[in-house]
Amino acid sequence: MKAIALFAVSATAVTVLAGCGSSKPSNQPDSAFVYLMDRQSTWVENKVDTMPALPQDANLQGFTVSQNTPLTFSIDKNSLTVGDDGVVRYTVVVTSPAGARNVNYEGIRCDTYEWRLYATIEEDQKGWDRTVANDFRRIQNGELNAYHAALYQDYFCANKLPTGSASQILSNMKYGRTATSTNSYK
Repeated sequence: MKAIALFAVSATAVTVLAGCGSSKPSNQPDSAFVYLMDRQSTWVENKVDTMPALPQDANLQGFTVSQNTPLTFSIDKNSLTVGDDGVVRYTVVVTSPAGARNVNYEGIRCDTYEWRLYATIEEDQKGWDRTVANDFRRIQNGELNAYHAALYQDYFCANKLPTGSASQILSNMKYGRTATSTNSYK
């Protein structure tokens, strides 16, 4: 009796295995499975309808770009936001040794290493000029005044994601905790 039962189980197993081997491999994509890297991007940028208030000197947080540039760089602490679209938005103030200032409202997209200009301060210093806005552009490394790269690499982004909330980023900037300095303690 045991032999018949064992034979029946073996025959069933052979039939099942035979059925598995009868189909030929296909180069057609399996609609039930898509590799993570092959997924099409459905990223949508959050709308930027309102501009932040113009920066006040008391709200500026400085950061280092290069020891070789005479310019000073800072962001307006009140303008820094981290969007659920993965874009860190901020107002940057670039000041020359003579006191001339460029003020821009920008965003850095962490997953693609890109930046975007939303507006610059008007000539009369009383509002924002949105006509200068551009699409996302690749961040350039190695330039003397490459503040986008410094913000991305040192404070805003790690592993293609924002490094934290706006308050965490500001705390790191305040205490000079860059991505490389915080990783060396782990």
